Amino acid sequence: MAIYITDECINCGACEPECPNNAIYEGGVNWQIAEGTGVSGKYELETGEFVDAEHDNEPVSDEFYFIAPDKCTECKGFHDEPQCAAVCPVDCCLPDPDREETEEELLARKARLHL
Repeated sequence: MAIYITDECINCGACEPECPNNAIYEGGVNWQIAEGTGVSGKYELETGEFVDAEHDNEPVSDEFYFIAPDKCTECKGFHDEPQCAAVCPVDCCLPDPDREETEEELLARKARLHL
């Protein structure tokens, strides 16, 4: 499952540089699949929608740091645990129960993001 950031976030930004997929953004900031990945051209989002990898997607949150779920791999293939959760001083980076994914699915996403 993807990780999400709860509204307990204190906007410290400790998580952002730790993400190997560049999936973490400051509240209110548009995000792109291409940022920090090897993806170019068309990319299929988890909704089934195809977007250009450089397309600006709407922020998940306007108030707090957020994780773009289409880019989150729970750090599978990079680290033993999600790095955002490891560095968060208020423990607000949690597994998203609405996005349960297997390790194989997360590793497949990592492979698609980092060609």
